[in-house]
Amino acid sequence: MKDIVTIFVTDLEGTEHEIQAPTDMNLNLMEAMKANELSVKATCGGMAMCATCNIRVQSDHELPEMSEDEEAMLDEAFVLDIEGSRLSCQIPVSEKIDGLRVQLGELTGE
Repeated sequence: MKDIVTIFVTDLEGTEHEIQAPTDMNLNLMEAMKANELSVKATCGGMAMCATCNIRVQSDHELPEMSEDEEAMLDEAFVLDIEGSRLSCQIPVSEKIDGLRVQLGELTGE
């Protein structure tokens, strides 16, 4: 099916999970990970206000440009690697992310 993409998510223990997500439901990556029962906190529910859904992108996919709000949130949350980090709630599920590889991120001090 072309309306389903596959995403590879490595959890904090180093286990890789292959998840699938529909492209026709207007989901973001955070919602797709939660729907696949991965341990994503997403405290703010996807409003880009908490950074608990941060990930590190490990593949060379072209993603939407990071907004100033997303960059500020990652900076304020003391995410360890701002260059590779994104908020998964800000990445729409689309054909462009088929095969995307990410690792769940941690916040410093946790």
